Amino acid sequence: MQVVNVQGNQLPTNAAWINRDLYPYTVKTFAVPAGRMCYVDEGQGEPVVMVHGNPTWSFVYRKLIDGLSGGYRCIAPDHIGFGQSDKPYDWSYRPEAHAENLAQLLDSLDLKDITLVVQDWGGPIGLSYAVAHPDRVKRLVILNTFMWSVKGQRYYERFSGFMGGALGAFMIRHFNAFVRMVIPMAYGDRAKLTPEILRHYRAPLPTGDSRKGSWIFPREIIGSSDWLASLWAKHENITDKPTLLAWGMKDIAFREDILNRWQEYIPHAQVKRFEDAGHYVQDEAGEALVPLIVDFLQANP
Repeated sequence: MQVVNVQGNQLPTNAAWINRDLYPYTVKTFAVPAGRMCYVDEGQGEPVVMVHGNPTWSFVYRKLIDGLSGGYRCIAPDHIGFGQSDKPYDWSYRPEAHAENLAQLLDSLDLKDITLVVQDWGGPIGLSYAVAHPDRVKRLVILNTFMWSVKGQRYYERFSGFMGGALGAFMIRHFNAFVRMVIPMAYGDRAKLTPEILRHYRAPLPTGDSRKGSWIFPREIIGSSDWLASLWAKHENITDKPTLLAWGMKDIAFREDILNRWQEYIPHAQVKRFEDAGHYVQDEAGEALVPLIVDFLQANP
């Protein structure tokens, strides 16, 4: 694995744990105030920006990068605290701060006509850029995510209170519980989560201090309600964009009611339900998702 910064200088990286057959990309870095932010930039053409959530990293988009980079420029960052990016302990890790990092990266690349692919916390983080810069975003591909406040909804308040509370923080810090427990539960077909794939989510978070971001995210499901509400207040900035909603129907986190809400507010959206996939639809159904995205891009030039 080669890591280069935006000026092209080689930098050292501790990526011996990466299977290059699964993740063969050259990784670039971008400096944000919190540290070194790594990202993949593969292919040529219109940019397709892929934004991950918790506790994944750009690895979760590898099938889309492989399938799309022949005709498009695929950009997939690792948030600070995830993947190969730096993991400073004395940083907030709130989604609004991640959104600021993403905006700085995309502005530095001076991207236009972006197709934004978002999933999990990548939804509000990525779509925050879209609602602020609708002139730069051409299309949306929305996978099992949200961008509004869920405060008052018991399901999300209970999960946020448990995994984002003291017990959840202890379990994540000492046992990497979000990777070891939540990821397997969130797959629609656990047979697709091979030990080798799971290792690529476990290995970037080897210590308790390195896992801070993984427990801040569940806390902020409710803790960032005001910020989420502020995003939704601007949702009309993007509801006219060509949109593909591709949904894993066995998702235990973002279930059919969330998909229905997206359809209500973006009624022209193309919708594809993956009945046997769970939360990580881009990983579980990536081979089927790639041609669907290609057709969507070509149908909305």
